[in-house]
Amino acid sequence: MSTTEITAAYYTGNKQFQIEKIMSKPPEADEVQIEIAYVGICGTDLHAFHGSMDARIGHHRIIGHEMSGIISAVGDDVSDLKEGQHVVVRPLDHCGECPACDAGHIHVCHNLKFLGLDTDGAFQQRWNVPAHTVHVLPDDLSLAHAALVEPVSVACHDVRRGAVKPGEDVLVIGGGPIGMLVGMVAKEAGANVVISEVSAARLAIAEKLGFTALNPREVNVAEKVTELTGSKGADVVFEVSGTQAGVDTMTEAAACRGRIVMVAIHPKKPEIDMFKFFWRELELLGARVYAPEDYEHAIKLVTSGGIDADTMITDVGSLETIQASFEALEGNPSSMKSLIKCMAD
Repeated sequence: MSTTEITAAYYTGNKQFQIEKIMSKPPEADEVQIEIAYVGICGTDLHAFHGSMDARIGHHRIIGHEMSGIISAVGDDVSDLKEGQHVVVRPLDHCGECPACDAGHIHVCHNLKFLGLDTDGAFQQRWNVPAHTVHVLPDDLSLAHAALVEPVSVACHDVRRGAVKPGEDVLVIGGGPIGMLVGMVAKEAGANVVISEVSAARLAIAEKLGFTALNPREVNVAEKVTELTGSKGADVVFEVSGTQAGVDTMTEAAACRGRIVMVAIHPKKPEIDMFKFFWRELELLGARVYAPEDYEHAIKLVTSGGIDADTMITDVGSLETIQASFEALEGNPSSMKSLIKCMAD
């Protein structure tokens, strides 16, 4: 397998990307090489863009992990994948030796490497990844839509952690991209979903998607949810806002024996009303990234139309214009998911 010149976008610090021509390397024995079609810009990428992850990723890193593509080469030891298959990558490389891996929880491996942060990622035309991270797509699934599989997998894991059942009342606090996807996955599970969000643009998107949408600046969300559920409260609450106000609401809005799933990564330790956990016998559950089964569920949901991909994808840029795409997301709540197209026409 020969090397090929490709285009890659490197994060170089100080909110800057540099477009470079590099030589792609053949995949190692246990790797596959993927021709990248589309890559979504996620919140973690924006944190990196803002310099929040410089100590981890440095100033010459190809980031990006919400991707879709086509296998262009396979390593010598890879027998279950082949060139031409449409795929996505679950960007987690686990050690296989720590207590979490031994227990089967490879997604929370003690030595987890996140591809696209701890290694170079998907904002390039060809990407070599460990074969065990690859999931095959149906041929009829749009590669643009398939770029949503990674964030949908996050939502699938969150909803699975919350054990959402048909007919249950769900409150999602925070209507950003992950919050909207959590709402859609919960709705597909048969739940009645309310989304709390302060942005008028995102409230409009939530209503377009068929959710009951509440603005906590205008109504008391906990009181309204209690009213909507016949004085019961929400059976499952997802905290996706990353705010103290969201944490305050999650305990106020939960029903007796309600489950609260902590999805957001808070910038500082929030204060939590532990009295409510005693009084209502609440459960608090952490949710981090995704397991392989969440990816398979996400692929099915995106393929079946259970996720409104066209509403979620708000714009598509290119590797050459990646700087402008990141800058356009600054303070733009109306954008749900921006994609970067890496594959040549």
